[in-house]
Amino acid sequence: MRHLNATWKLGRNTSHRRALLRNLVSSLILEERIETTVAKAKAMRPHVEKMITFGKRGDVAARRSAASFLMSREAVDRLFAEVAPRYGDRNGGYLRIIRTGFRKGDGGEKAFIELIGSEKILDERREKRAELRAKRREEMEKAMQEQQANVEASGGPAAGEGEKTSE
Repeated sequence: MRHLNATWKLGRNTSHRRALLRNLVSSLILEERIETTVAKAKAMRPHVEKMITFGKRGDVAARRSAASFLMSREAVDRLFAEVAPRYGDRNGGYLRIIRTGFRKGDGGEKAFIELIGSEKILDERREKRAELRAKRREEMEKAMQEQQANVEASGGPAAGEGEKTSE
């Protein structure tokens, strides 16, 4: 019996589970929102809340404790500079788990886990990506029009371009 052994095993041994949770927490801090299974999201919630509490403390000991758990220096810097100050007056409850449906292959229940208050940041990222896509599309259309104009000016398709002719 597993009395008083309350942890999410996730079907992994201890070192694999620890590495998985460290990677998930680091990714969440860097990306603000990730998609994973519901069980992994629930298992990582206490770790993320602990890291944000370290970030709110802000002293050297807290930074070292967070650095020993998180996988990259960028995640530690982002935690202390951007993420933790956002929750200065909040006592816990920094995450939101949004169930999204079931995975097609094995039926695992998927969910988004995100930091509360990240909506503005995620919207800005979406807008930047949309602007970049529109810019690339315009450049591609302009290049195709120039190529089409060159083909028409030369009097037809160049060797190796256009339709193949039967000999």
